[in-house]
This record gives sequence, C-alpha cells and structure tokens, in this order.
Amino acid sequence: MLLIAAIFIGVFCFTPFATVAAEGAEPTAMFVKDAPVLLILNIVVAALLLITIFMYHNLRQQMKMTILAIVLICASMVTSGFVIGVGMENATPVLLGGVVLLVLALLFALLAYRGMKRDHKLLRSMDRLR
Repeated sequence: MLLIAAIFIGVFCFTPFATVAAEGAEPTAMFVKDAPVLLILNIVVAALLLITIFMYHNLRQQMKMTILAIVLICASMVTSGFVIGVGMENATPVLLGGVVLLVLALLFALLAYRGMKRDHKLLRSMDRLR
C-alpha cells in the first residue's frame, strides 16, 4: 500500500494539477515543477513513503513514519490548494489529474497504517499468550 501511495505521489509530480487561463489566451497547464515548494514537499513525501516500506523491522517506528507521511500528504493538499487559490489568478484545479492522485495517495497511506495497526494488535495478542 505504501508503494502504491509513493507511485501516486510520483505521478502527481508529472501531471498538471491546475489550468491557468490568461486573458485572451488559451488555458495553460500548471505542473508541480512550476511551484518549487510543492515539488520539494512531494519529493520528500515519496522518499519518506519508500523508506517507510523497508522499516518493517521496527513496526512502531514504521507506524510513526506513516503518520508523518499522511500529515505531509495533507500538507501537500493544502499547499496545492493555496497555490491554486492564492498564488495564481484564474486558476482552476484539474480534478482527474492532480487532485485525485493526492486523494488516492492519502487513501492508500491510511490503508497501510490500518494494516500496520492490525499487525501491531496481533503481535500484542501473541505476546500475551506466551
């Protein structure tokens, strides 16, 4: 699940997340590379999700890192909304592009956390049996 979330974040970096309509011109697509803060934030989130995959030795640490990734994905959503709403005049979000990818990344990160929580509960119950 974390790998799928990382892939969605990576694809988000290469798809347009908004269109900007200038006066008298055709709308142009706005990519994540046009907003450096958003680009850096998404690269950090994707790297964090990939690193978290290999932290299966320490489940508690993996759960903490997943929560941090979830918070950063939410921060990416807020930042992209801020860039669209305040940073650019006449910008409209691309719903089937960037917006859906961020929501899906958040969903898969939450599902991964839920699975980790279930595993942690199972491990605690096994410890009680010993």
